[in-house]
Amino acid sequence: MSLPADAVSRLRLIRTESIGPVTYRQLIARFGDADTALRALPDLARRGNRRLAICPAADAQAELDTATRLGAQLLFIGTPDYPALLAATETAPPVLYAHGDAALLDRPAVAIVGARNASAAGTRFARQLAIDLAEADHVIVSGLARGIDAAAHAGSLDHGTIAVVAGGVDVAYPPDHADLMARIAAHGLVVAEQPPGVEPQARHFPRRNRIIAGLAAGTLVVEGAPRSGSLITARIAADLGREVMAVPGSPLDPRAQGCNLLIREGATLIQSAADVLEALSTLSGAPRAHLRVAEPLPARDAVPDAAARTALMPLLSPTPVPIDDLIRLSGLPAAQVASVLLDLELEGVIVRHAGARVALG
Repeated sequence: MSLPADAVSRLRLIRTESIGPVTYRQLIARFGDADTALRALPDLARRGNRRLAICPAADAQAELDTATRLGAQLLFIGTPDYPALLAATETAPPVLYAHGDAALLDRPAVAIVGARNASAAGTRFARQLAIDLAEADHVIVSGLARGIDAAAHAGSLDHGTIAVVAGGVDVAYPPDHADLMARIAAHGLVVAEQPPGVEPQARHFPRRNRIIAGLAAGTLVVEGAPRSGSLITARIAADLGREVMAVPGSPLDPRAQGCNLLIREGATLIQSAADVLEALSTLSGAPRAHLRVAEPLPARDAVPDAAARTALMPLLSPTPVPIDDLIRLSGLPAAQVASVLLDLELEGVIVRHAGARVALG
């Protein structure tokens, strides 16, 4: 597994101010490569009287050198090494750090998540599920948290487990899981979106949850409150068209309320690893065809004309609107709309929201 020749340029683009996952993908689609996109950025920003702080080449090279020193690999979206299921999602990180056996990303995966304050029974059940699924050649993906996550990793460590962390691949969180994280790096895989050395912050955890759901064909919740991060991960999986599964529990246990709620909403009830395998057997491993998980991409080298911009501007407001609605109402081709929106975003006129929506900034 080797870095692309333009790895420094890709990383500079990713680390540039205001360039998020969607904008990165749109820039590459429009300009063809990171070098060309970087050269175009100052002019695009200048149209909106903005100045973008473009990441210096030295900073990007230093980040690459740090990854090499740690023994971690960088996986760039758009390259063969990047996990295909995750790449199909709307907000797939432009780059991932992989510390350990990156070949695990090519195998069928199921996410197991749940309560940090898990019961002894829930922890034992999660561990056994992970053992059984791993022995059935499924990689177990989880978030290295206390409780259910840790049990899932421990049960699948000998056969294949992936820990998605909120900080850098060299930062153990929680700190008391440093030994578990080291064992996963040695025998499984640790994945991170953040650069090395980054301590996890509250805003990083939702992004970590999206990666967990995006890597797996299905997400299984073993204990979780209705407003917990585990339930958020499950709903992200549902939005992506992946299988959502839950282990039922006593209505008297608050930790079971989230799982019972998911089942009421249509999640598959799970009582054994065989139930999980049956649920996943109906999936091809790809997101369901009826669900669009990525925004339209601009045509390469497309330059939005004034008429297209004039047609779109009246349709925008401070209220987020789906891009599909803009395409339908404007009558413009999807690629033309994408090009106009890209320019407007870099000019600071619009901001992007989840669910392929945009609003005036």
